[in-house]
Amino acid sequence: MTDQDFTLTGYLARAARALVETSATTTGVRAGLTRSQVRDYERGRIHLTDDQLAALQDALETLGAVFIADDEDPGAGSGVGVRLKFSAEKTSRIETWEGEGGPAYEDDV
Repeated sequence: MTDQDFTLTGYLARAARALVETSATTTGVRAGLTRSQVRDYERGRIHLTDDQLAALQDALETLGAVFIADDEDPGAGSGVGVRLKFSAEKTSRIETWEGEGGPAYEDDV
């Protein structure tokens, strides 16, 4: 889902990371970045390459963020944003299932 018409800004990355409740270290590991790179990008201190931005967005999406492109819903006058992939109810169910016996594995068949 990284083919949307917007650039992942530091503020949007920070908001996504807060929504999915993950650390800069975990996000960085998934994106192939260091904790400092993630934090510095979020604060506007550094610029990332296009490949690094795509990796960061992919990592955040894998962790449960969904990015919303500008004016995806023109009637609402929406702008760029981020939301959770799963509702609170679905997240609660997933956590319950994962806690019912054994480790959680990928769902690929």
